[in-house]
Amino acid sequence: MIEDPTRIEWRQWGDEAFTEAQASDTPILLSLTATWCNSCREMDIETYAEPRIAANINDGFIPIRVDIDRHPRVRERYNMGGFPSTVFCTPTGKLLTGAAYLGPDGMRQVIDSVRSVWAERGADAGRVPQALTDNPTPTGTVDERIESHLVGQLESKWDDRFAGWGDNAKFPLPRTIEFALKRKQSQAIETLRVIAESLYDHDIGGFYRYANSRDWSTPHKEKILDTNAALIRAFANGYLYTGEETLLDPAYGTQQFLIDQLWNGQAFGKSTVPRSENESVTEASKTTADTRRDLTAYAGSNALMADALLTLGAYTDDKTAYEYSRRALATLESAFIIDNGIVLHAKYDRESDNASIADDATVITEIADIGSSKPVLLLEDHARIINAFVTAHQVLGPNVDALSDTPVSIASAVADAAIDALYDPDTNGAFRDGPTTGPGLLDCPLRPLDATVEMAEALFELAVVSDTKRYSTVATNALAAFAGARDRLGVQVAGYGAATARATRPMLVVRIGAGVGSDLHRAALRIADHEAIVIPSVSDIQHDSARLTRGSKVETATTPDEIMNAVSMLTE
Repeated sequence: MIEDPTRIEWRQWGDEAFTEAQASDTPILLSLTATWCNSCREMDIETYAEPRIAANINDGFIPIRVDIDRHPRVRERYNMGGFPSTVFCTPTGKLLTGAAYLGPDGMRQVIDSVRSVWAERGADAGRVPQALTDNPTPTGTVDERIESHLVGQLESKWDDRFAGWGDNAKFPLPRTIEFALKRKQSQAIETLRVIAESLYDHDIGGFYRYANSRDWSTPHKEKILDTNAALIRAFANGYLYTGEETLLDPAYGTQQFLIDQLWNGQAFGKSTVPRSENESVTEASKTTADTRRDLTAYAGSNALMADALLTLGAYTDDKTAYEYSRRALATLESAFIIDNGIVLHAKYDRESDNASIADDATVITEIADIGSSKPVLLLEDHARIINAFVTAHQVLGPNVDALSDTPVSIASAVADAAIDALYDPDTNGAFRDGPTTGPGLLDCPLRPLDATVEMAEALFELAVVSDTKRYSTVATNALAAFAGARDRLGVQVAGYGAATARATRPMLVVRIGAGVGSDLHRAALRIADHEAIVIPSVSDIQHDSARLTRGSKVETATTPDEIMNAVSMLTE
């Protein structure tokens, strides 16, 4: 555990801190940090450790520190445009003002300003952001214009000098790359090659989070599981389309890096980052003095990783990918999915309230900020788990030794829980990001596009493998909740175009009588279309046959070559 260098009397995020603030009529200071955030460390040392600033904060505010990975719904409601986020609130959590990084002088100015406003107006100065006011989403019709617009965005935002999209800091955007693979393949492949050159760590593996410059230079060297998992899948899909072995090198290297650095025995941890130069090191962390790791396991992150490893294994027969995908899936089923398909964001010890799947000495816990406010039923977590288990059904088959139930049954239970709790057909069919309960602004509904896209894609695939039309209907309605804003969407949400394409064009589906690992199954998984759906071990199809459908078109095949010919017939 890293020693807290600040002089602040931090409280946990939860009802208790807000009750204290309300009872004393004292404004709140929220400090949003992450274990991988070196800027957060620097602000601790430069600003919060300054004695007079610390005294002013302790005397005049209720200071609450929030780990944004453990509390993503807090992050989405109070993010000031980067981390650290420094947020001043009323005792009930309404916003007074906020900023990102504040040095000592900036913090003194903001403290003085907030004190003045609080003395003059009190709680009346607080406000609720527009996105949280429960206004209707921009509903519209899901049609081909959405995909077409986003393909146009790929073209207009393409950086033909340095690759990628945009002309400022470059993020890898793996879902945008996957959207481009079927629509602007040359852009996708060129971007993958540049990422492999600039964001991939050629010494020990793993991808950096993003580059600070248009030319992909000056990378931010934190390595986050979510980004790395998504890029493993993107590189594997790039290989699927091109057959370029060099695209597999970063995928394999990152797989091994994550196993070596973030596997905690039961699941994958969250992040690793080089320590900042002025960061203190405790006895417990001396063995890894050059890096700071967070081995806390999160549901959505591990589901994303399981899906990525299954994808890599499907195209390459890599035994390591299959082994760790099975292990991650088993942990997801046994430790994260609780009664009636509800998903825990992280696995907590019932007595200590600490994350229990993170017992390595290098685990970072900034503050024991889990408290009684344990996130559950988060839209993103449910979407990713549905997707992982649907992929497991396609790659590993209907019966997986590591699981106590079938992948489709697990995915269906998780989907049903999310639909029952978070889907609201009376508000344009949009999903909420989680339950509308909790302190601060957590009781304000937020309907995020990114997580909705992930949920919709997962539900479309689940509808096919489970033969349950309800899931595709919900997915289409959820996408329609944002269709009225199609002209305002950019490349960052290009995945919305891929999701809507599933609603507007018939999907390629390959049903196979043969079991997992057969020549027919392996050939089907390697069709050059990462959006195709493969269903093995179908009982009403002959063992040596495959039935390929795309809408009303049907083709049959009995050999791998015939599968490829049938795909050509269906897609011409």
